[in-house]
Amino acid sequence: MSPLEDIDATNWSELEPQYRGFLEREIGSAEELEKWLIELGEFDAYVSETGAMLYVNMTCDTEDEDIKKAYFDFVDKIQPELAIMGDLLNRKLVDCPYSDELDDIEYKVLLRDTRMDLQLFREENIPLSTELTKLGVRHKEISAAMTVDFDGEERTMQQMGKYLQVNERNTRESAYKAVGKRRFEDAEEMDEIYEEMIKLRHKIALNAGYSNYRDYIFDAKHRFDYTPADCESFHDAVESICVPLMRDIDEERRKILDLDSLRMWDLGHDVRGRAPLKPFEKVEEMVAGTSRMFHRLSPELGSFFDSLRDGTSLDLDSRKGKAPGGYQLQRDHSRKPFIFMNATGLQRDLETMVHEAGHAFHSIYADELPLIEYRSAPLEFCEVAAMSMEMLTYDFLDEFYSEEDANRAVREHLEGVVSILAWIATIDAFQHWIYTNPEHTREQRHNKWLEIGDRFGSVLDWSGFEEWRAIGWQKQLHLFSYPFYYIEYGIAQLGAMQLWLQYRENPKVALENYAKSMRLGGSRPLPALFEAGQMDFDFGKSTVERLISAVRNELENLPA
Repeated sequence: MSPLEDIDATNWSELEPQYRGFLEREIGSAEELEKWLIELGEFDAYVSETGAMLYVNMTCDTEDEDIKKAYFDFVDKIQPELAIMGDLLNRKLVDCPYSDELDDIEYKVLLRDTRMDLQLFREENIPLSTELTKLGVRHKEISAAMTVDFDGEERTMQQMGKYLQVNERNTRESAYKAVGKRRFEDAEEMDEIYEEMIKLRHKIALNAGYSNYRDYIFDAKHRFDYTPADCESFHDAVESICVPLMRDIDEERRKILDLDSLRMWDLGHDVRGRAPLKPFEKVEEMVAGTSRMFHRLSPELGSFFDSLRDGTSLDLDSRKGKAPGGYQLQRDHSRKPFIFMNATGLQRDLETMVHEAGHAFHSIYADELPLIEYRSAPLEFCEVAAMSMEMLTYDFLDEFYSEEDANRAVREHLEGVVSILAWIATIDAFQHWIYTNPEHTREQRHNKWLEIGDRFGSVLDWSGFEEWRAIGWQKQLHLFSYPFYYIEYGIAQLGAMQLWLQYRENPKVALENYAKSMRLGGSRPLPALFEAGQMDFDFGKSTVERLISAVRNELENLPA
């Protein structure tokens, strides 16, 4: 094989001979099969990182046409070929007479997942997936272009968030209306994009022999350890346990504010009139303070975080033309994480920073696993790595705040845990309905959103803004680009809460459990990953009730 650095991974004519070499290699023993898997994985890692960095460049600047073209060229010309070649290589693995001689424990997940991928693969679905990727980019372009003129300047949607935290109610109302009006301008095109996505996904499912996309995607996501019925049990648990607590918190807020009813702009500010939490002015301050937090939590995690401060692994500020949201992406070949976010100086930015750092820690812990397939875990467990960091850093918020403000930050986060579980149930229930009813009309979709909102939502007065409420789902990126990627946050939040309770009882044991489970990457089935960290893999009523009870008690004991 040629040295990797001499191969242009954006040119299929250079990639194909390398992959053909793997496809045609003679394998004469289980040991040779293992060597083949590892060498193929390293080549895949090189190609994967090339595509990943094209995506990174595109999200960092959605307005640069050359960058966008480079990404689309990879999507159009390389990814379809990789899908076809990947299927052939998967078949070589599964059909190899020595695959049954591989270690049952070490290779169970890989062979199980590969066999499912082979079962689902249809070449006619490749162009459909390519079209979905392009639609996702169009959605990101529209979102990234959303700005409003407010307070004398042009501001991004992310930058507008700070105005919903000020104490002046008229300012919050004006900010909410400015953002809502701007989002509504693109609501019709967002609906059109989503409708096209639903059609394409339904066709993918039919091509693969499924009656609907939900059932298809559960298999495609290798959800061997839970079912749609388990998700519905989670929805029920959230409705009966989390939603009442969320509404109690909102009712207490209404009373303190002495309002007849809560409006949408009444949820983000401090009910006692204190200035909004502002952990930092500049991104560099956030990075330095986060480093100190992690060093105090764990010298090992602190060193992991500092390894990201190399000038190539962080893009954290918010700016026009930058895609919204945040993510951590592992550069598979160099084995270095990359973190993307849109920081504007808010407490949620700090939470995003430690969250994405948790993903990076997971990547670093797992990066020595020989199989590239195992260096990432199921998303349900990846999010444990991230969400637990949000809670395990509670004791070190004094790097940014006074004791009073640190307590405020903890209270806001714990209240946010309750509300995010309700939001997760909302998004997940919405997707279950969307894809099991693919022929629905736009009006039916909006009405279903309102119905689900009544089930899981806060008690807000939406009078005068009913049309905006009906399209509230459009702000959720996952619905467009990452379908059915949301229940993972709920499952993971319950795992993170368990690690938090472990940490309160014995920090050393909790951090050992964290590291032990993260080092496994994706090499074990999902329940075994939770078990390695001494967490229960369960998201039914009993688990939700136990954990939310702990949150309620903590909130009751925190100073106001």
